[in-house]
Amino acid sequence: MSPVKPIRIHGFPLSGHSHRVKLFASLAGIPHEDVLVDLANGEHKSDTFLRLNPIGQVPVIEDDEIVLADSNAILVYLAQHYAPEFYPAQGAAEIQKFLTLAAGELAFGPAAARLINVFGAQLDAEFCQVVSERLFTKLEAQLEGRSFLVGDRLTIADVAIYSYTAHAPEGGVSLAPYPNIRRWLNNIERQDGFVPMPVTKVGLAA
Repeated sequence: MSPVKPIRIHGFPLSGHSHRVKLFASLAGIPHEDVLVDLANGEHKSDTFLRLNPIGQVPVIEDDEIVLADSNAILVYLAQHYAPEFYPAQGAAEIQKFLTLAAGELAFGPAAARLINVFGAQLDAEFCQVVSERLFTKLEAQLEGRSFLVGDRLTIADVAIYSYTAHAPEGGVSLAPYPNIRRWLNNIERQDGFVPMPVTKVGLAA
């Protein structure tokens, strides 16, 4: 099933949260239109954008009359309505575990470390490194002998975790100690419809 008209994805190219939505729409073949929100100039705090999302954060999607924010909620919505094979009922509980991980340790670890290096956020860099190591140790174990996080095919669990994991080196978090994670990233990047997030050169680790 396809939307009546292309879904509008309001986002910012260097936002991992925005990227996971764009990535999923592309992987799932969901027609969409990218709408740039100029975060640097405060467009996300404008009256026009705040009518879409009063919290003032990207991404936001418009699907005909439906307006939805929060990247993980958007993944669930898009999968349920247009690409259910990426959110199978049999694996739904396991997938939810990784959506929670994306909103928790991924956000407070690799994503926050990247905010420090790339955007100058005033956060605790040492704490971010500790959380990142804890998260990646879990993922490395989960991916032992597996191609994807849940079941035998790509799901929204993989999409939710991908962007900030792939760009962890931008926060000074090395992926060198995690061969299973690097193999898994490559598996995703080889999928039809894969679209990368732009790489920044600040604070890169091996």
